[in-house]
Amino acid sequence: MRNLRFRRAARTSALGTAALIAALSLTACQDGGQAAAAASTTAPDTSSTQPKGGTEAPAPQGGAASGSDSASDPGKTSGAGSTKADPASDKQQGDAKDTGPVTRACDGGNTKVTLTPVPRPLNHMLLTVTNTGSEACNAYYYPFLRFGEAQSTPPVIEESKPQAVVTVLPGESAYAGVMTSSADGSGSGGYSTKKVAVSFQGREGSGSTGPSANVSLSKAVYVDSTLTVTYWQTDMDDALMH
Repeated sequence: MRNLRFRRAARTSALGTAALIAALSLTACQDGGQAAAAASTTAPDTSSTQPKGGTEAPAPQGGAASGSDSASDPGKTSGAGSTKADPASDKQQGDAKDTGPVTRACDGGNTKVTLTPVPRPLNHMLLTVTNTGSEACNAYYYPFLRFGEAQSTPPVIEESKPQAVVTVLPGESAYAGVMTSSADGSGSGGYSTKKVAVSFQGREGSGSTGPSANVSLSKAVYVDSTLTVTYWQTDMDDALMH
């Protein structure tokens, strides 16, 4: 009888212990579930901000330009916006390309030529060439003159050679002095004529270039073997000094 009571008490104790363990397990499960739920509600959802497929997120608007943008558009610089070429430099660049040295020679087609007597020095005339064209021209070296039916041109006075080529702008003039005969009568083979042909030299100085100019004189001029001419000058006084 006593043993039966002991077995019942032991069974009751075992049942109570099992019930206690089950209750503790149930509580632990509930606590874990609540913790998991709390974690799921407090943790931020980053699935919408993370790029898919491992690609990089796009740069924010308003920031620095990407490298590809800078490479494709040379007007863009990092943090400096777009830049434009200075039109003044282009103009200066377009103005510098258009004003090179003048190489066009003056000739009978782009000038007006006159030959007039002067009171001083004696037996001298002033040859004037005026640019009637729209572009500058160079009066190279000295003019070739033929008085009347002469077969040769008069020699040049070497001392009259200028330091630079005479450039004649549109509307402006160059000058050359002509000594027609000696003042002391030492010349020979003299004759009178009212016809004069003027030819121009080119840059190379190897002969005449372009059309010549025929000058009609209102009064016949006497020339002899001392006939000479100066180089082209920019000033008429320089042309008559020799």
